[in-house]
Amino acid sequence: MTSPTYDVVAIGNAIVDILAKAEDSFIEEIGVAKGSMQLIFSPEEADALYAKMGPGREVSGGSAGNTVAGIAAMGGKAAFIGQVADDQLGEVFAHDLRAAGVHFGTAVRPGQPTTARCLIFVTPDGQRTMNTFLGASQFLPASALDEDVIAAGAILYLEGYLWDPEEPRAAMRKAIDIARANGRKVAFTLSDVFCISRHGDDFRKLIADGLIDILFANESELLALCEHESFEQAVEHIHGKVPLLVVTRGEDGAMALQGTERVEVAAEPIERLVDTTGAGDMFAAGFLFGQAQGRGLKESLTLGAVCAAEIIQHYGARAEADLKKLAAEKLG
Repeated sequence: MTSPTYDVVAIGNAIVDILAKAEDSFIEEIGVAKGSMQLIFSPEEADALYAKMGPGREVSGGSAGNTVAGIAAMGGKAAFIGQVADDQLGEVFAHDLRAAGVHFGTAVRPGQPTTARCLIFVTPDGQRTMNTFLGASQFLPASALDEDVIAAGAILYLEGYLWDPEEPRAAMRKAIDIARANGRKVAFTLSDVFCISRHGDDFRKLIADGLIDILFANESELLALCEHESFEQAVEHIHGKVPLLVVTRGEDGAMALQGTERVEVAAEPIERLVDTTGAGDMFAAGFLFGQAQGRGLKESLTLGAVCAAEIIQHYGARAEADLKKLAAEKLG
């Protein structure tokens, strides 16, 4: 097995985030569950909701895209595979990701639909409610995969959100086969409880078939996946099925379970909670970077907590502070 070129190769939705502040009353008015991710099924619906937004800012996003940008910000080597259209938002996405130091070589898709966008409403308590038009991202074909890039990544990281459309689902299954054939690890993030409600059976089968080496979940997602009411029961149930389970618990920190080892860390202190967009993505960035660098569970969890704490103190899901410096200060 050759030495990996990349610490992490991620496959996910290639989305441009549009963030704006909103009151709780507005979230109620548009009829969505606060703190969740809803799918928008037409560009017209996306345009109508966009017209209701207050002043916003555009930034390259997407869950797995945020994660690899975070890895690059810490000095790691990362690559991303995802589908954009041949349009302005597609150019924004590609430029932002490459400027962050991430390899991105997926060919653009001509014609309609447009590049995916996520309209994110951030309420005063920092909660983000996401409304996503998947656009071109849902048409990532298996033929678009760069097998050499996947084979060159120490860890393949897959985004649960991308399991919705058929073509990317097939692409991710093929990517798993490529990674495993090359002796690489496969990490998977459950992404969202509603995602689990749609695809829980598929996710459980991936786990049962031994195709997932590292599973990321928050507390709600873990409970939804296991259909248990008790958190500890859910932890034990899944821990027995995946080599490494990583669970984030918001202000209660995070834990990782591997074999007989169980490690927990507290959340990093913050001055002010501004926006939780990308907290889980950046936690995964820190943890995966730590693992790719050969660090233990505690140090990897700590890196994740440092990254998550940085991201929730400002708007947007891309780091503004020097993550490499923050990590060095924390770990010495």
